Amino acid sequence: MSTATTTTPLSKTPAGAPDPGTGPARALPGEGRIGLRANLRHIGALARRNALQIKQDPESMFDAVLMPIVFILLFVYVFGGAIAGKGNNDAYVNYVTPGLMAMMGMNIAMAVGTGVNEDFKKGVMDRFRTMPIARSSVLIAKIVVEVGRMLIATAILLGMGFLLGMEIKTSVLDLFAAIGLSMVFGASLMWIFILLGLTMKTSQAVQGVAMLVLMPLQFGSSIFAPPTSMPGWLEAFTDYNPLSNLADAARNLVNGGPVAHSVWMTLGWSVLITVVTAPIAVAKFRKKT
Repeated sequence: MSTATTTTPLSKTPAGAPDPGTGPARALPGEGRIGLRANLRHIGALARRNALQIKQDPESMFDAVLMPIVFILLFVYVFGGAIAGKGNNDAYVNYVTPGLMAMMGMNIAMAVGTGVNEDFKKGVMDRFRTMPIARSSVLIAKIVVEVGRMLIATAILLGMGFLLGMEIKTSVLDLFAAIGLSMVFGASLMWIFILLGLTMKTSQAVQGVAMLVLMPLQFGSSIFAPPTSMPGWLEAFTDYNPLSNLADAARNLVNGGPVAHSVWMTLGWSVLITVVTAPIAVAKFRKKT
């Protein structure tokens, strides 16, 4: 008695095509082109996630809420008399408040670097990198939320300034222009601190390096005092300090004065910082282990 054997013909792989047993069956998550609408949707979802984190941890807003109050009171009442002269606190409020808008951006931006570093330690970023989303959307969502925190800090700063006697000598539109300029520059600085957060091993290291950057830029600028009162070498440094350009632009937009040079310099610095550091930060984000 014979038994019939049936065989199933093997499928042939066309010449030049990858072997399904060895080649990739499909694209890995996140690879391939993501459209603009999808990218914006991803950024919105990730920004919402970051905002919910703040809602669950209100203490993370302490720096944005308390820092502007402490700084304006400290510089107006402790240093204002020495810098502007005793009894000239009102005039100094109009000088220092627009300058502090530039300082708020730098201090809020520093928090982005520590946040990115801590998210990597928790494994959150590893999860994001397995999802079919653009790598840049994760970092841009961070910046969107931090810009919101910066707006809150700036609003509190200006509110305190008005309580202490600050006056708008131009128009409300000029004040909004000064706020917008501060937001643009602050957002560009966040790419620097994101890069630090991706490069340093710990959040403490990020804060330490950030302070080394912040201190010379903040105090070697026109934020707190006119550069004419400084030594010649420091006055020359303030001329090239981007914080001085932002402080002068915001101050002249609020108090009146020439703004074209300082505004264009601030925008130029913002574009330069973003163009140089953003691609490096995204590339570092892709490769970080």
